[in-house]
Amino acid sequence: MCNKDKEHEIDETKMVKVTVDGVETEVPYGTTILDAAKKLGVHIPTLCYHEDLCIAGSCRMCVVEAQGSRASKIQASCAFPVVEELTVQTNTARIRKARQTIVDMMISQHIGECYNCPKNGECDLQDLAGLYGSGRYHFRPSAQPEFEVDTSSKSVVRDMNKCIKCGRCTRACGDMMQIGAIHMDGRGADRKVQTMNDLPLGSSKCINCGQCITHCPVGALSTNTHEEAVWKAIDDPTKHVVIQTAPSVRVAIGEEFGHKPGTLLTNEIVSGLRKIGFDKVFDTNFGADMTIVEEAVEFLHRLEDKSKGEDVVFPQMTSCCPGWVSYIENFYPEFIPNLSSTKSPIQIQGPAIKTYYAEKEGIDPASIVSVSMTPCTAKKFEAQRDEMNASGYQDIDYSVTTREVARMMKKVGIVDLAKEKPSDYDDVFGQETGSGVIFGTTGGVMESALRTVIELVTGEAGLEKMFKHSDIKPVRGFQGIKMATIKIDEVVDTVPEFVEDAFDNFDFVKGASVTVAVANGIGNAKQILEGLKSGDERFKDVDFIEVMACPGGCLGGGGQPVPINDEVRKGRMEGIYKLDEISEVRASYKNPAVVNIYRDFIKGSPSTEKSHKLFHTHYKAKEDEVVMQDPDSLDCDPTGCGSCKMKGPVEESDEY
Repeated sequence: MCNKDKEHEIDETKMVKVTVDGVETEVPYGTTILDAAKKLGVHIPTLCYHEDLCIAGSCRMCVVEAQGSRASKIQASCAFPVVEELTVQTNTARIRKARQTIVDMMISQHIGECYNCPKNGECDLQDLAGLYGSGRYHFRPSAQPEFEVDTSSKSVVRDMNKCIKCGRCTRACGDMMQIGAIHMDGRGADRKVQTMNDLPLGSSKCINCGQCITHCPVGALSTNTHEEAVWKAIDDPTKHVVIQTAPSVRVAIGEEFGHKPGTLLTNEIVSGLRKIGFDKVFDTNFGADMTIVEEAVEFLHRLEDKSKGEDVVFPQMTSCCPGWVSYIENFYPEFIPNLSSTKSPIQIQGPAIKTYYAEKEGIDPASIVSVSMTPCTAKKFEAQRDEMNASGYQDIDYSVTTREVARMMKKVGIVDLAKEKPSDYDDVFGQETGSGVIFGTTGGVMESALRTVIELVTGEAGLEKMFKHSDIKPVRGFQGIKMATIKIDEVVDTVPEFVEDAFDNFDFVKGASVTVAVANGIGNAKQILEGLKSGDERFKDVDFIEVMACPGGCLGGGGQPVPINDEVRKGRMEGIYKLDEISEVRASYKNPAVVNIYRDFIKGSPSTEKSHKLFHTHYKAKEDEVVMQDPDSLDCDPTGCGSCKMKGPVEESDEY
């Protein structure tokens, strides 16, 4: 899977000459032919290859003719390293014929109509067939589906009739995410993707992250859509249909309309959703700020109890990512007590809509249909958890992804979302804050929490003294694991009014050093968990841990536009931090809408009895039969093999 030949690791100190289609260049020893061609701007078609994933070299779509002392035949360019002088040709008659044959063979395994496929228009096989297809079937596909479509998962639909056995989904699940809910089984014509014991996906240890969907080149994996249910609710005059939009969708949906990653379309989204027919459009930034103030107070209570010598569980771990929560419940249930009991932003805003908003507007909550627009397929699973009914109803009725909403917008005639006249969110839940919007990227939850914790206990001057402009940069970026230690030298004399019901003073924090860690992706979270279990010195003093299951955080979620790679994630992250930088309010507890709900509805500080009932929950170990591939049995080293780009070493701790 992912074991790289040590002989072929890239050596930046040693350059090798390579000529591609008559153009000569030099590349570091071990660079693949594919990457050498990219350097020269030469396009080589690929299918099983993906920048995020370990190299497989299985589909052979990227074949080229290579001439050298050890290479004198057709080679898979994605897997062939340049270790000697090579002459490469990418577009000979022999190569075109080979690619045509490969496409024809893949089509013979691909059963289904393009017209009604969720990947129609963005299918890699469809594109390659247009370029290299022969115009007639050389290997006639079966007319009848062989497999039943698996809709058992709340988030992912599997149609193995469309699978071309490229293995991108299994490498995303096994190598990148370190889950192993699906794997490649069998050989030759019998080779197929399946769960352990070939059971339905809903019975596996899938965490619903959707990375298999974003990395599948065809329509074999798709989102378990709620679109039709939402349309039905909108068309029902007895229903009051509202929607909330998660932070990272505003920097990604533009890609569905031809714009570059990171294009800011916050208020254009609002207009598009109103055109679809939603009665109210809310910003999930309110829920994000609510999550932060509840989680921050919870963390401070744990520190206070620890200072008193009480038995308290540390480190506290974030719980706003449903994929991460599922991972803990399935694989590391002993850490469930470490999870914050605070709900995710969407699941906080859900009960707030059917209680606070319903009461404020005089609407029967039974008539409210609450929808979330999210970058995350796991939110579909989260919304249907038994625990998510604090309002007395299902708090979130339907969850639709960025891709689903883009399709809905196109159905009402929106050709270019950027050309829609901007409009504001409905003001019951206020406007975005900097802390709320950075939830969309890895490190954002931790930075938001630290802004509120530090400013509450040290005052505004204390935060600014530690971090200019409130930019807590040590927890930013795409590194695998980021760590930082913050020293609290002084505390405020008087507890701020916002939390005066929760604390008498902050003396218990004075002189403390708070160590935090941020894991970018489940593979890196596993390193931390195993380190905590084994007593690894790097993690023994960690107090607070943020984990986002998907690489890059929510901005790289399974419901976001495709294609996805590091460049796309970087563009989206830049957009998020741009919004944070220009925000008038950058600390969650200063959000006027947050202040209002505690004053007028909760009638007290965060962490009071009423806020716990609405905004906190509990988690439990999944006791079902283990039906997954053991990640420890995978060939890939979970600490990073060098090919799997989302793994990374632990960054050295910074002192502040």
